[in-house]
Amino acid sequence: MKTIKRHSFWLVYAVFAAVVIVTRQDQHWLFSNGPYGWGKLLTWLVLVTFLVYTIYCNTKENFFKSLKKMYSFLWFRQIGIDLSLGLVMFGFLIYLNTGSVLAFLIWLVPLTLFGNLASLLYLAVNYDTIVSHFL
Repeated sequence: MKTIKRHSFWLVYAVFAAVVIVTRQDQHWLFSNGPYGWGKLLTWLVLVTFLVYTIYCNTKENFFKSLKKMYSFLWFRQIGIDLSLGLVMFGFLIYLNTGSVLAFLIWLVPLTLFGNLASLLYLAVNYDTIVSHFL
């Protein structure tokens, strides 16, 4: 039971990622046929690498105990604000990509819970659509 409790966050992320991938039916989830197709594979590589490193960190230290130790440092607060601003800006990119306030609000939940693990997943799955806005 302790193992399930310790890894429940990652189980929630796995379910979230599976739902995101399965529900995307208008594009291939892993490969791109469009211009700059190599970027989609690179995004998946960054996501998987970051996910593995994050899980590794989770096995070595308790996240909440680490937060408690770091909170007294001003740089920790500055980095937290910087991360929050970046995630809200990425949420705005989701709004621009979908044109939906509802999609923006829905994605704010995983962006808040998972941070850049959610933003990288969104970018990887929606890569072709996002790139097409810039061409």
